[in-house]
Amino acid sequence: MDEKYLKAFEQYCVNGFNGIESEPVGYICHIAVKQINEHSFELSWYPTYERLHEVVVNLPKDQFIICVGSWRCDEKPHLFVKSGWLKHLYLKQYSVFALIDAADVKAAIEEGQLSRDKLINIRNAIDALAIKYHNISFISFADSLILKSNWTVGTFEDNIPYNYSPETLLYIFQEVQAIYKKHLDLNVYGIFSQGSNEYYDDSMLHISATQNHICLNSLGTPFANLEEIHRTARCCIRNNTHPKSEVYMDEDFYRSLKLKFDFEEANLAKQNYVSKIGKEQSVYYYTQCQHILDNLREEMAYSGRVEDSVVF
Repeated sequence: MDEKYLKAFEQYCVNGFNGIESEPVGYICHIAVKQINEHSFELSWYPTYERLHEVVVNLPKDQFIICVGSWRCDEKPHLFVKSGWLKHLYLKQYSVFALIDAADVKAAIEEGQLSRDKLINIRNAIDALAIKYHNISFISFADSLILKSNWTVGTFEDNIPYNYSPETLLYIFQEVQAIYKKHLDLNVYGIFSQGSNEYYDDSMLHISATQNHICLNSLGTPFANLEEIHRTARCCIRNNTHPKSEVYMDEDFYRSLKLKFDFEEANLAKQNYVSKIGKEQSVYYYTQCQHILDNLREEMAYSGRVEDSVVF
């Protein structure tokens, strides 16, 4: 809660002690304190009721005022924080990430399947896809692709919407899948995660004036998590711990999807991995992409399914 409500909240509690009814004070955002560090608190923030959407954020101790609660007034502990920090929490940008990789590339190279013309066709098709999804960043290599999408929690006061939509990346995955199948006859798999973005008020990409420096405007940590899921999945496949799959989703990404069923009721296969940030022991879920898309809530259904799209 914003520090500006501290005195009013105190009066609200005093009124409760004295049997005087009064209206609740101010606005709250729901959090859980996961860890207390030397200079900060690690929080899990739940910015909306529309999804089970957990975002890990750090509250510096110099932005923390006091923690107050009252069991007599049935008020859970409130962390009062500085106004600027709380406003920034709602207005800063966050990101969703995907790593899409072609399978069996080594064999394709040995068999001479990756001609220059085919790779240019792939590049042109990704160009066309980027035009279709102009709010997604596409960074491609011949055999792999990084996707990044920024989103905000926003506020009514600033007329900035909550525009988190991780489902879009799953639809894009299917279109990339069709592109690689058509031009290289290769299957692809995707790894997905979401989290904070430490570049504030910046575009999704920075390209230098000389066109030879590209910055994703993000810390490397999210990509370290993608790579750790990638490494763990490949190891598990080699060891027959679990089979190959199309999509591997970090737990926070999977839980945040708008599914018809409760994520635990789905009984989706999962595997532990060691995250580079946040939870020491993390989990990824794996399945076929269409299984997830078939079970999205109706409002998340996408009319431009891959079978209706043009594959360049």
